[in-house]
Amino acid sequence: MPQTIYEKYGGFSAISRVVMTFYELALDSDQIGDYFADVDMARLIDHQTKFISSLLGGPASFSDERLEAVHKALGITHEDFDEMGALLKEALARHGLSEPDIRTTLHAIESKRNIIVTREAA
Repeated sequence: MPQTIYEKYGGFSAISRVVMTFYELALDSDQIGDYFADVDMARLIDHQTKFISSLLGGPASFSDERLEAVHKALGITHEDFDEMGALLKEALARHGLSEPDIRTTLHAIESKRNIIVTREAA
């Protein structure tokens, strides 16, 4: 049976390190950093780790309805989503994921764009 990306790179703890790197980058981002003001980052990192893990073949699962509900009030634009993707790509590369696995991961995230993006840029 083929190994999932989640298993290939070490499971939850490895994905958690990627997510922590992503949020370090995101907090410094002029584009999306403000979304994380006054957010419980430990809780967010845990949820995001479970979400990314689920997309990569891990045990957690998130419904599209839940994703939409969580992001609806945030007013995320396509530009914000693009920045998030660029920062996630950088975090994945820093942690040694191969280019094909990075593309697969970003494709899985991209498939959620219409649920996460809730407004057009001003």
